[in-house]
Amino acid sequence: MAIGSKDLISNELRGFDDDRLVDELRKGKEELFNLRFQSATGQLDNHGRLRAVRRDIARIYTEMRERELGIGEGPTKSADSEAAK
Repeated sequence: MAIGSKDLISNELRGFDDDRLVDELRKGKEELFNLRFQSATGQLDNHGRLRAVRRDIARIYTEMRERELGIGEGPTKSADSEAAK
């Protein structure tokens, strides 16, 4: 099992819409900045978290790129929501 956020596994990322992916990416980058700052000042206790956050960010970028290329698909909309439009 990969180290990282349990809610950011690849299968879960495929269910997120584009706005949620961008939001998760922003959160991940912010957390990575804070962890690097803690590491530089000697306050970081869990060094494995740096690696986990970097991997989470990479997963998000991969999902975004797959959607851009048409390889991966975003969340599917139900027939009811399309009929309402």
